[in-house]
Amino acid sequence: MPTYIHNRKNYPKFTWDSAKITDILVRVATLQGSVLGKMKQFGFGIQQQAMLNALTEEITKSSEIEGEILNSEQVRSSLARRLNIHLENPATESHHIDGVVQAMVDAVDNYSRPLTNARLFGWHSALFSTGYSGIHKILVGKYRKEEMQVVSTKGYRDIVHYEAPLPNAVPKQMKEFLDWLNKDGNENPLLKAAIAHLWFVIIHPFDDGNGRLTRTITEMMLAKAENTNLRFYSMSAQIQKEKKGYYAVLERTTTGDTDITAWLVWFFGCLERAIQGSSEIVGAVLKKAEFWHKNAIKIPDPRQQEIMNKLFDGWIGNLTSGKVAQFLKTSPATAIRLLQDLTDKGFLVMVGSGRTTHYELPQNK
Repeated sequence: MPTYIHNRKNYPKFTWDSAKITDILVRVATLQGSVLGKMKQFGFGIQQQAMLNALTEEITKSSEIEGEILNSEQVRSSLARRLNIHLENPATESHHIDGVVQAMVDAVDNYSRPLTNARLFGWHSALFSTGYSGIHKILVGKYRKEEMQVVSTKGYRDIVHYEAPLPNAVPKQMKEFLDWLNKDGNENPLLKAAIAHLWFVIIHPFDDGNGRLTRTITEMMLAKAENTNLRFYSMSAQIQKEKKGYYAVLERTTTGDTDITAWLVWFFGCLERAIQGSSEIVGAVLKKAEFWHKNAIKIPDPRQQEIMNKLFDGWIGNLTSGKVAQFLKTSPATAIRLLQDLTDKGFLVMVGSGRTTHYELPQNK
């Protein structure tokens, strides 16, 4: 049986090799400043659209890491309502998704507020508003009362990757964690975000939702490090791309001693790649803005405008006439006519034939 990090004599006095993280910390901080500086060149509308894209990706990918697939259109619409961004024909509301969005928006918008038990319990309650995780009844808005293991199954055998602190130790450990988190010290703010992510994972204080809340806290701490609620990249999207490495380094760290150098190196590397990926998010917004600047007068029909916006905003899956008829609440014949007109004008290309027919943006649009 391994000795878990929380059973080590020095826990939670984490240590690390500063020489191994200094260079990457400087690179990440420089990247953050560069992205924020570039975004200040654009108007408020462009910034809001980029933030809408980034937070939509953050929320959907954070849930996807845990195996829960959220409807991205509903996430986007819920975010738009909370950020006061106008969307044509927003998706139908979902109480569950609204709760998930509410927690993230509170974390990012109010990054300077202390994280208290009450606030954390509110986030947890928002994630599990029915009191259930799937078909299982869980304790909501309270720290867990049961032992917690991180387990995977291989064949007929359960593999225990990690055992969290006993439930009677959780309140004391969470007090220590929150006191440290809320204290304004001399720590590098990015270093504090990385430690906060790991420390919350170690405690695993809730029956369920620990991973999503970990990443919510991380977003709050990154916003605090950047001193702005504007988000232009998604850490969770990058973690999802590197999920195997993420779980591997967490397992090595939580079953090791209190030297967390390996975790810090991985976290900052992942963060660096996430920020580098922000160019895709910002680029998509600029591409959309440029398109409408050139072509708004050529597409006066608001239904066709919505079709184009769906594609520019990252429509998932193939855009078919049936799906268009569904979100426009119109007849299949009308949907086909609208799509054909956009195709004839060169704004869309038709791909496939028969049942596989769908529509895409041309490469040069």
